[in-house]
Amino acid sequence: MSYQLEFRHLKYFMAVAEELNYRKAAEKLFISQPGLSRQISQMEEVLGVKLFERTKRKVSLTTAGEHLMHETLFLNNHLARVKKDLKRIDSGEQGEIKIGFIGSAMQNVVPDLMVKMNAQLPEVKVNLEEMSNKVQVEKLEKGELDFGFVRLSRVPEEFHMHPVLEDTFSIVLPKNHPMNAPQFKNIAQLADEHFILFSSEYSPLYYDMIMSICEDQGFTPTVSHKSVHAQTIFKLVERGLGVAIIPSALQYGFDLDVKFIELKNIPQRTTLSVIWKTENRNPAMWKAKELWFGEV
Repeated sequence: MSYQLEFRHLKYFMAVAEELNYRKAAEKLFISQPGLSRQISQMEEVLGVKLFERTKRKVSLTTAGEHLMHETLFLNNHLARVKKDLKRIDSGEQGEIKIGFIGSAMQNVVPDLMVKMNAQLPEVKVNLEEMSNKVQVEKLEKGELDFGFVRLSRVPEEFHMHPVLEDTFSIVLPKNHPMNAPQFKNIAQLADEHFILFSSEYSPLYYDMIMSICEDQGFTPTVSHKSVHAQTIFKLVERGLGVAIIPSALQYGFDLDVKFIELKNIPQRTTLSVIWKTENRNPAMWKAKELWFGEV
């Protein structure tokens, strides 16, 4: 008997892939466990591959199954977007783009791009969400984002990365700290301080750069606190719990009792880049890309 692969098969497959338990997946789908097993067997017959390894004790995805799960997630997200786009087109709107960004991108870069969007593509809806570099890459891979504004040295092969801003680093000190710009010579003068840094999970590249700035001056910083939010870091510095090193662009837009000294005479620079998936099929995304970055 021959079968055809249908969307319901993908729904059944995803339930088992997420639960890794046929009984729980069947309950989730409101069908019988034998019926679910038959549906998965049909899929495997149509595709000609084994999707699950199944023993009395556990269920696990095969390599082919893991690939199908990844592609099905992308397909589901794409279909959800198509449904939204159809409703917008029907109501006279012209699409949507989803943008992820790290905090420093919101100082100037992203707001400036939004001004351009509002002026020249007002019909395109824009959704913005702050998130870590890692989460942006994951969401771009799944088709849940169109653009990411990140500080990364490399991205997956299917992505395009375009630098948008090169920035210096600055030290953040409490306002009453005795060190001021005229007395500052190099970071080694702060070697005995506690440092408050962005978490390495938030941006491994940035974390490594901060370490290299200190190590170039002969010391390894004592890191007392880590955070993923600039506001939190500045608050801790304000309270005298340590000093921080940040991309210089982050110093604007905060009204706190801290001061900044730019590290001009060091080789390290931090680059903010925009990334997107080269096979993105969202026409609104490509309109925005052309407006913002031209032929890159």
